[in-house]
Amino acid sequence: MGNDAMSNALNKISKSPFTRWIEGVRLPQWFTQPTFTMYNGRTDPVEHVSHFNQRMAVHSKNKALICKVFPSSLGPVTMRWFDGLRAGSIDSFKELTQSFGSRFITCSRVPRPLASLLSLSMREEETLKTYLDRYWEMFNEIDGNFDDVAIITFKLGLPAEYGLRKSLTGKPVISIRQLMHQIDKYKRVEEDQQQGKGKGKVIL
Repeated sequence: MGNDAMSNALNKISKSPFTRWIEGVRLPQWFTQPTFTMYNGRTDPVEHVSHFNQRMAVHSKNKALICKVFPSSLGPVTMRWFDGLRAGSIDSFKELTQSFGSRFITCSRVPRPLASLLSLSMREEETLKTYLDRYWEMFNEIDGNFDDVAIITFKLGLPAEYGLRKSLTGKPVISIRQLMHQIDKYKRVEEDQQQGKGKGKVIL
């Protein structure tokens, strides 16, 4: 980088994007900065702001403080975005997070459609634990309350002769908690039998 380019880059960084009222606020002497998950420009910006807000919850009323601390949660890639903001263009934390979200919107998590859950089923030779891991990972990526659908689709994804499916059919569960209790019982039996016989999937 040439001298002129270096000078321009340093000059850009030295100009704060915050308006005077934010820039003029000093960090309280008693303030101890929390440890943040650094934003790398590849994950959901909304989730990052949510994490930041949780870590700064005790200071939620001090909007200027929150604005000035937010850059501390940004990694090198996203700091380049922050340093490129126009001087004096940010007057509130809402404006800062809106600008942040707009810039990294392509990283936003897209909720899975409910249909993706309906298409899951246990594979041949798959253990209950592996199927369970796949199922709940998919379930957690779906927005909304679909507990009743989850109970039905989990059962239907099991082979017809599977002991757990027969149990869930004969003694229906009405909550995720009850479903997890039934699953845990069968999972323990399956794991015990696998350790004892060294076999693949066990039909319980």
